[in-house]
Amino acid sequence: MTKAVVIVNLGTPDAPRPGAVRRYLTQFLNDPYVIDIPQPWRFLLVNCIIIPFRLKKSTRLYRRLWTTGGSPILQHLYRLRGKLEQHLPYQRVYAAMRYCNPSLHTVLRQLHDDGVTHLTVLPLYPQFAESTTETIFEVVRRSRQDLTGLQEVRFIRQFYNHPAFLDSFEQRIAAYDPSAFDHVIFTYHSLPERHLDRIHPGTSCKSCPCEHAMPDFGSECYKATAYETARVLAVRLGLPPAGYSVAFQSRFAKKWVGPFTEDRIRELARSGVRRILVVAPSFVADCLETIVEIGLDYRDLFKKEGGEELVMVESLNSEDFWAENLAKKLLSS
Repeated sequence: MTKAVVIVNLGTPDAPRPGAVRRYLTQFLNDPYVIDIPQPWRFLLVNCIIIPFRLKKSTRLYRRLWTTGGSPILQHLYRLRGKLEQHLPYQRVYAAMRYCNPSLHTVLRQLHDDGVTHLTVLPLYPQFAESTTETIFEVVRRSRQDLTGLQEVRFIRQFYNHPAFLDSFEQRIAAYDPSAFDHVIFTYHSLPERHLDRIHPGTSCKSCPCEHAMPDFGSECYKATAYETARVLAVRLGLPPAGYSVAFQSRFAKKWVGPFTEDRIRELARSGVRRILVVAPSFVADCLETIVEIGLDYRDLFKKEGGEELVMVESLNSEDFWAENLAKKLLSS
């Protein structure tokens, strides 16, 4: 028996150049789990409207993100894999991206060739969502018929409430001394409201009570688990209810989950708040959204609106304590 773990994150262009960014956006946005409209309309929308109009802007954003070592999210993925290997000596550890490289399809073929018989699939998303977690599971399920030696597959659907995640994020946030700030924002990547409504049909995400407490039907509702994550971390950190808020960033349309982070930042600045600490617990690795959108653009927005300082909490990335917690508390169970 040969055990293995594959950790999977979203993806990144191979380079901050138009051709590479186009290839990445083409894979990403044509995924039916991401843009869930009938295929002919999705093809036209993505390939004839979104990508042609967004390509230059997206390329500029990736150029701002890029470092001498390349894409941060890819660097963190490889470093995390290396550290997990040290903590999991009896399991092989693979790293993959859902879109572009290292391709999940390629990695699955590699682990099959390596003789893996028992596989744990860990999407690096604390809160479950169809457009992130489920699309990874679907790739694995469709590949099973070709992975003839694979006897067992274990899917880790989410870990927002697992000690491995909570202990790590609590430690990371505490290092910034939240009490020194006027307010803390827990921000999450927004999603179309219809994605959430499918999780609990009959209860609209707009009327769901999850902003105040976890409902019985909210165990895999992204909005419900986002609010629950914030509540648990706030209690652990000793934050009073008035001292923090939850918001959602990176929206593409009005009918996406809110309240929106940029609106909350404006409200706080105009109300006299001077120092904000921003935490993004829907990410475990820093990427375009955390480094550029939140860390740079939202910082500038806050100052423009009258605030003094917006500090972005660095994600877990490949920190030693995160790798150790992940290996010993989640992947070893």
